[in-house]
Amino acid sequence: MKKFLKITKALSDKNRVKIVKMLQHKELCVCEIREAIGLAQPTISKHLKILEDAELIMSRKEGLWVNYFLNDRSDNPLITAFLENLRNMLEDDSEILSLLKVLPQLNRKNICK
Repeated sequence: MKKFLKITKALSDKNRVKIVKMLQHKELCVCEIREAIGLAQPTISKHLKILEDAELIMSRKEGLWVNYFLNDRSDNPLITAFLENLRNMLEDDSEILSLLKVLPQLNRKNICK
């Protein structure tokens, strides 16, 4: 029950759902997420921490950047089920569609200076 509640609380914020939806398409750093969503870097970092604590996402350091990606290979069936179900949800939501249009244009070398 505790793990279930942690996951549902992590996904109870629309900006965290937006982050997960973007990470379904590619790994992103904080700067890229900030650019796409338009929130301050500390706010994005707080959202990422909540998603990481719920084990929905993971991170990997690569040179100057920390890349965030979905934990879609989790051994936890709850995480797998939530991420799989979310993959098929909100595909026609206008806010999600707008974010997905921006994704290909995000270039961390130009954004993260």
